[in-house]
Amino acid sequence: MTLTRSELELDYSLDRASIAAFAEHGFVKLKRVLSPATIAAYEEEITSKVIELNTQHLPLEERDTYGKAFLQVMNLWQDSEPVLEFVSSPRLARIAAQLLGVRSVRLYHDQALYKESGGGVTPWHADQYYWPFATDRCVTVWIPLQETPLEMGPLAFAAGSHAFEHGRDLPISDESERVLQAALAERDFPEVVEPYELGEVSYHLGWTFHHAAPNNTDVPRRVMTIIYVDAAMEIAPPANSFQESDLADWMPGNAAGEQISSPLNPVLYST
Repeated sequence: MTLTRSELELDYSLDRASIAAFAEHGFVKLKRVLSPATIAAYEEEITSKVIELNTQHLPLEERDTYGKAFLQVMNLWQDSEPVLEFVSSPRLARIAAQLLGVRSVRLYHDQALYKESGGGVTPWHADQYYWPFATDRCVTVWIPLQETPLEMGPLAFAAGSHAFEHGRDLPISDESERVLQAALAERDFPEVVEPYELGEVSYHLGWTFHHAAPNNTDVPRRVMTIIYVDAAMEIAPPANSFQESDLADWMPGNAAGEQISSPLNPVLYST
């Protein structure tokens, strides 16, 4: 990993237009953030860990909508030194801090999201429904580990929806797909769906509504994500059972009203 690790530590030149677009739309796509060589160097390890740690073994046709959307494996960094290198990248974390407009960011957790061949729709949702945070200063970087054409189900965003509060109480479900599809269209939030080049990534805020189409190719859509929070983020009282679980699982030892400070949430970048 030595040759590619240096890229993960180099600064990425983030222009003002990208920062402004992120603030306006709640997401931004950035080209050439990672080289094909860096992605190739880490993809094999990430994929092997997904296969090893995956607990979903039902056939696609026997799963619910959430289960058909993707295989989801979290905090791979705890099981692999190479994945730890990748997740700890100052390059990726610095972009997150710049977009959020904060001095430093912590790791919340990572998650691999592998949409199998034939995998179904990922319903409309906002990630922050699941997270007990006191502010909106949290962001996910979505890193495809291959070129991702439209037929593979790339992430699609409702531009500007991070300011839309309707539907924030909905978990990923058939209901969230139905209700939010109608509500977002009624309010004329443009749906932005584009293929991803190899090395292109996106960052989206926790309250930005997004979804993804099925994977209609014969290969898995392999994606690694990293969730960053303002290093000074205060934990909000959990608003649902999912937030209670997240507090226990991803911020062990912390409690509502405290600043995130658990060993699972190290600072990844600070000015």
